[in-house]
Amino acid sequence: MQKGGMNSVRTGCEPGRVPRPIRCFRVDALEVRVYGDPGALAVGAAVEAASVLRQAVKARGWARVIFACAASQIRFLEALSGRGEVDWSRVEVFHMDEYLGLGAAHPASFRRFLRERLVRKVQPGRVQELRGDAPEPLKEVRRYEALLKEALVDLCCLGIGENGHLAFNDPGVADFEDPDLVKLVALEESSRRQQVGEGWFADLGSVPRYAYTLTIPALCRARRLLAVVPERRKAEAVARALTGPIDPACPASILRRHGGATLFLDLESAALVVSG
Repeated sequence: MQKGGMNSVRTGCEPGRVPRPIRCFRVDALEVRVYGDPGALAVGAAVEAASVLRQAVKARGWARVIFACAASQIRFLEALSGRGEVDWSRVEVFHMDEYLGLGAAHPASFRRFLRERLVRKVQPGRVQELRGDAPEPLKEVRRYEALLKEALVDLCCLGIGENGHLAFNDPGVADFEDPDLVKLVALEESSRRQQVGEGWFADLGSVPRYAYTLTIPALCRARRLLAVVPERRKAEAVARALTGPIDPACPASILRRHGGATLFLDLESAALVVSG
């Protein structure tokens, strides 16, 4: 357990980058960038993501990226898909979770989300989907894990849940030393209520109780982690992640141990950790 040292600085943000963050600081190994509004946050994160992908393609001829599929990521994905400097034909795309038993046509399916928000727009060279309705779930876990192990993951673009989760690693199941890269988990009620609140399901009873998720070690294997976290409803989770102990009780706190992680906030999501 440890408390984070929040070192506020105005250096370390690349000069001339547009839009520029209005505040930058570090908490342990984690870089934090605060933007004036959600639109600027989305563009700032998209510029960084595009740079990582472009550099990976230049260095190795191919890039591999994991995306979160959530309401908080919509503006970011729109901004990223609109950037022309990425050769998407040389990019392999993964996503980090999916509901157990849900078909890709369901409005709440993360496969559908990614297809509509990114894949159809940019046509990546490869798209690896977690099949929520696979007939043998444990085989699906092993299949997706094998794909992830094939090569380095260059970039992971993720959000933070209202309960501090990363992917579907809720506080009750998150394991910073998990031996697996993919697993099936029971969803906490707080996570299921968030899905209702975001409009993906009509009521709590409609939300699946189980899901596939990439584990914390699977996410952290990526060379670069970009956490895209707008909105006031995430402020409490952000504050716990930055000022509390690094502990699975707040899964997002693990970001503070990753030397290649950057947290993108707006004034609303940063409200409890940034003043003035």
